[in-house]
Amino acid sequence: MEKNIAIGADIGGSHITAAAIDLLTGEILRESITEMAVDNRASASTIIGVWAGTLSNTISKAPIEKVKGIGFAMPGPFDYVKGICYIKGVAKYENLYGFNISDAIASSLDVPPDFLIRFMNDASSFAVGEAWAGSAKDASRSLSITLGTGFGSAFIENKIPIVDGPLVPKIGCVYHLPYRDGIADDYFSTRGLLGRYKKIRGKELIGVKELAHLYNEDDVIPELFRDLGVNLGIFLAPWLKGFEAEVLVIGGNISHAYNLFGNHFEMSLKEQNCNCEVALSKLKEDAALLGSAYLLDDNFWKSVQHALPLM
Repeated sequence: MEKNIAIGADIGGSHITAAAIDLLTGEILRESITEMAVDNRASASTIIGVWAGTLSNTISKAPIEKVKGIGFAMPGPFDYVKGICYIKGVAKYENLYGFNISDAIASSLDVPPDFLIRFMNDASSFAVGEAWAGSAKDASRSLSITLGTGFGSAFIENKIPIVDGPLVPKIGCVYHLPYRDGIADDYFSTRGLLGRYKKIRGKELIGVKELAHLYNEDDVIPELFRDLGVNLGIFLAPWLKGFEAEVLVIGGNISHAYNLFGNHFEMSLKEQNCNCEVALSKLKEDAALLGSAYLLDDNFWKSVQHALPLM
C-alpha cells in the first residue's frame, strides 16, 4: 500500500501544531490537527515530550498504515540535514542546543526504522506551502515573506527554495540584510513597529492588533503604517526585480493590518518600477504545515537537498 500521508509539524516560539496531510491532493485532514502550548525555556526532555505528545495525537487520527513520516518546519539556527538544534542567544529553545531532534522524536514515538523524519527552515516551509497549494501555486518564481515576531522570507523557483546564486541574498532570505541602523529584521517586524511607537509616544503596546485598533485615535499610527509600507517597498523592490518574482506572498501577524499599509506598499513598489503581483497568504497558518509535509514528497526531497545545509 502506498504511503501517501505525511505529518506536517510547525514549531512556533510558544507552540507546536501538527496535521496529517495527503501528499497526492494537498488536503489537510482537519480532524488530525493538534496544537499544544510549549514552554520554550523548559528542559529538553520536557519540550521533546510535548512535541512527541502532539505528534502522537495527530498520528493516531490518521490511517497509520499510510503515514510515511514527519516533516518539521523548524526555526534556526538548525542543522536541517542531521536534525540537530543550534538555537542559542534568543531566549527560546536554548536547552535544545546540540540536541538531535530526529533521534529524540523517533525514540519518543517508537517508530519503525523506515519512518522518515525531515526538517526545513520555517520561513522556507511557509513559502513552499504557498507555492504548492496557496497564493503562489500558479507562479514559477515567488518570494514569500512573513511580517511578525521576525521578518521571514524565502525565494522559490518551481517549489524549491533558492538559497544561493546571484539572484538572491546570502542564505536565500532578507532578514539579515543591513537596514538603517541595524538589519531588516529590526525594522520590518512587530518588534520594530511597536518600538517606533514607543519611542514617539512613550507607551508600550501588546501587539500590532492593539496598534491597529488605535489607528483612528492616534495620528502617529497612520504615519507609522505609511512609513512601513513605503520602506518595505523600497527595500524589497530590487530583490523582486532581480529574481524576476511573479508574485510576492505576504503572511504573518502584521499582514492582518494590510489594509492600513498595503496601498502605500504597492505604490512604493510601482515607484521603484516593480510590477510584481502582491497577494496575501491564502493558507495562513496552514502554509508551514503543508510546506513541512511536502518534505515527504520524494521528488521534492531530492531537489531540496542542495538548499538544506545553507538555510
